[in-house]
Amino acid sequence: MIFRNPARDLPVGDIKGIPKSIPSDLLMGLLDQATTPLGRLVVALSAVHALPGKEIRTLHTTDLDLSRGTLEVRRGLLRHAIYLEELTHQLAADWTTYRHQRWPTSSNPHLLVSQKSAVDPDHPAVSIGTLSGALPRGLTLSGLRQDRVLNEAAESADPLKLMRLFGITEQTAMRYVTAAHPERTSKLPR
Repeated sequence: MIFRNPARDLPVGDIKGIPKSIPSDLLMGLLDQATTPLGRLVVALSAVHALPGKEIRTLHTTDLDLSRGTLEVRRGLLRHAIYLEELTHQLAADWTTYRHQRWPTSSNPHLLVSQKSAVDPDHPAVSIGTLSGALPRGLTLSGLRQDRVLNEAAESADPLKLMRLFGITEQTAMRYVTAAHPERTSKLPR
C-alpha cells in the first residue's frame, strides 16, 4: 500500500497572497510604450484608477461623460463614480475620436471595442486578451491595479480613503495597508 496525501493540492498560508509592487523600471514611460489609443486608455484606467480588467471591458459609452469629466463604473447594482484627471480625460477623448473615425457605424454599446467586436451584431464586450495585448510587454492588468492601490496605501495608510478612492471592500483595503505598512499593523488583533 502506497500512502497518498489527500491534502497535497490544498493551498497553504494566505490564499490571496500579499500584493506586490511593479519595479519602477517597468513603469518608466508606460504610456509611451502603449502604441494605440486603446492601449493608452487601458493603461490609464488600470494604472491610475485601479480598475480591474473585468470592469474595464464592460464599460459602456454612456458611462463616460467627458463634459463632466466622469466615468461611472457598474458594480452589480452599485455605481462607482471616477473623476477623470486631465490625462485620463484626454486619453478617453482620444479613444472616442479614434473609435468614431475607425468604426463610425458601430452600434456596440461598450466603450472599448476591437476590430471584431465593433461590427459584431451581438455587441460583445472586448476580450480580456485584447486588453492584455494592448499593454506593454511584461505587464498585466491585475499587476498595474495592485501596484496603484499599494502605492496609495503606502502614501496614506488610510483604509477608508482606499475604499472611497477605488471602491474596494474593507478587507481588501486592510490587506493593502498591511502590505504597505507591516510595522504599523503587526500588533492589531487578527
